[in-house]
Amino acid sequence: MREMAAEEAVAFLSAGTRTGHLATVRDDGRPHVAPIWFVVEGDHLVFTTWHESVKGHNLRRAGRAAISVDDARPPYSFVVVEGEVGIDDDVAEARRVATVIGGRYMGADRAEEFGARNGVAGELVVRLAMDRVIARAGVSD
Repeated sequence: MREMAAEEAVAFLSAGTRTGHLATVRDDGRPHVAPIWFVVEGDHLVFTTWHESVKGHNLRRAGRAAISVDDARPPYSFVVVEGEVGIDDDVAEARRVATVIGGRYMGADRAEEFGARNGVAGELVVRLAMDRVIARAGVSD
């Protein structure tokens, strides 16, 4: 196993259609984990969530989160990102981000459709700063 360089970790996070697993903390201290689709923009992981979702509530209250992303194929690799979150409720930005995410996960031919469906009032844009990154490649080597 080896540590990934920063650029390698960003490339790993940006490659393909890996699902992230977002960890937040509920009001009572219990953990909450939810699968998310995301994109990398600069030094942030960016995703959307509904304003009334458990993760939306937790993110607004705590202002911090972590995301784990892995490659489940040998020799196995993973990246964990921890950091502060910024939240934006601008509908135009939600549509832009949802369209970019749709292009990544659904394909370019369905990006606009995904953006229109998910870039609506009530959808929040979340930017998770890559404050702490743990990235390992070749876990089984």
